[in-house]
Amino acid sequence: MGEDILITTLEYVPGFRVKKILGIVSGSVVRARNIGRDFTAFLRNIAGGEIVEYTELLAQSRDEAIKRMVEKARALGANAVIGVRLTSASIMSGAAETVAYGTAVILESE
Repeated sequence: MGEDILITTLEYVPGFRVKKILGIVSGSVVRARNIGRDFTAFLRNIAGGEIVEYTELLAQSRDEAIKRMVEKARALGANAVIGVRLTSASIMSGAAETVAYGTAVILESE
C-alpha cells in the first residue's frame, strides 16, 4: 500500500485485516454552473447527446470530494478508507453538492 491511502467501495480488503477503525470521514464540494457552460449545454440539449460540460463539472466535483475525504483520513493516521460511497444532490437552482464518505481504518497484512 505504500504512502498512498487505499480507497475502496469494499467493506474489506482481501489479504488484509482491519487493525483499527478510526471513524467516518467525508469530503464535500458545492459547484455552481456558469453562464458560458449553460449556454453551450443548452445548445447540446437541443441537438441531443451527452452534455460534456456538465459531465466534466461533476467529474471534477467527485475528484475534489474524494481528495478532501482522503485528507481527513490522513489526518487521522489511516492507511485506507473502506466502504466508500459517493452521492450528489441539488442544493439550489444551478448548484449541486457532491459528497464522498467512508470509514477510515488502519489495515495490516493477514
